[in-house]
Amino acid sequence: MTYNPNDPDYRQRVALFRYGVIADVIHLGARKGLYAKLREKADRDYEIPGSRRRRIAVETLRGWLSDYRRGGFDALLPKIRRDNGLTRALPQSVVDVIVQLKDEQRSLSVPQLIVAARESGRVPNEIVLAPATVHRLLARFGLNKPESGATNKDRRHFAFEKAGELWMSDVMHGPAVAVDGKRKRKSYLIGLLDDATRLVPYAAFATSENTAAFLPVMEQAIRRRGVPKRLYVDNGAAYRSQHLALVCAKLGITLIHARPYQPAGKGKQERFFRTVRMQLMPLIAEADLQSLESLNRRLWAWIEGEYHHRPHRGLDGETPLDRWAARSNEVQLAPGELGELFLFETKRKVHKDRTVSLDGVLYEVEATLIGETVVLRYDPGGSRKGVQVWHEGRRIQLAKPVDAYANCFVRRDRQLSTLDRPPEPRPGLNLRDFTAEQEGE
Repeated sequence: MTYNPNDPDYRQRVALFRYGVIADVIHLGARKGLYAKLREKADRDYEIPGSRRRRIAVETLRGWLSDYRRGGFDALLPKIRRDNGLTRALPQSVVDVIVQLKDEQRSLSVPQLIVAARESGRVPNEIVLAPATVHRLLARFGLNKPESGATNKDRRHFAFEKAGELWMSDVMHGPAVAVDGKRKRKSYLIGLLDDATRLVPYAAFATSENTAAFLPVMEQAIRRRGVPKRLYVDNGAAYRSQHLALVCAKLGITLIHARPYQPAGKGKQERFFRTVRMQLMPLIAEADLQSLESLNRRLWAWIEGEYHHRPHRGLDGETPLDRWAARSNEVQLAPGELGELFLFETKRKVHKDRTVSLDGVLYEVEATLIGETVVLRYDPGGSRKGVQVWHEGRRIQLAKPVDAYANCFVRRDRQLSTLDRPPEPRPGLNLRDFTAEQEGE
């Protein structure tokens, strides 16, 4: 739910919430027990109006208490913003303008940068460019400090000589796209970039940014452009997964994670994403958003037809495709069993009805595996047929999905028929007792 910070009802609701939190400590005075009470309140979870936060800092509570003692209930009302009615959040197009100007002219101060952005004619008049906002933006992109100086860390511009020596990867927020003909979902552009040539080995939009979405992109990149020696990524969950580390180890790729809060190291990838936002995104039509397939076709038509053939400032005027052609002679080709390396693995114990469950789907396996723990190897994207069943280091079979509809009617018969040999009643045990015993298993 969205809130208008200047709405009287909302301001009153916030003030009532604040009063409710501090009401029982208003009369404690400055006794030693006051801070302990506030500390106790700070350790609780709250439903804070207009905020996703769940905790309140002790100093915030002390500020509310001081405000109430000074001005009563009205002092707890949120302050009315002076920029009411103006746009405060910077649109991505304005962010790109500011970052591009600062990247090209690193000596510009924040006030000078604001003037240059206004004079460029690409910032709408209703957009507020507050110095503090621009400063935080530059800090987020690692552009708020000069490139050299005695107090700076040793950050040096780097560029590998040969194609495939270093790939970098990151994720960009994309447009909403229809999935399976249903309502639209947010998309994410997962991209890989070759450092030496600025060529895109592969990139694709997906509806998530996790490991299961990243690995198919990486696999396609390797199939198209060979195996890189190094992969430079950030510290997101998708890049910290054990499965990605295992894939890289099997392929001989050195996995490098950027230092936390050091975005400057991914500047080339950020510049590529900025190019996508400024040159591709304005061209995307509604028809391109009807499915992920349509959106990715539009993406690759632009990459292969325009981006790879356009002279690049960072390549001394060469195109990424020409630079790749000149420097890709040492690229290692993808191994033949590449697809097997990217399969996910999980362990399951085979039930008495010789089934295992994977992502809510039941699969049948051989009856000899009942009670055994097996390894299932599968593609989370579902592009490969079947689920591989491995036991004691050997591939046993491809598991088959259970016919769930048939099981609704013949569940018990089907379960009994899956055993190696159906159980027989013990001598002296009548049929009724035998049936009751089997149903109680």
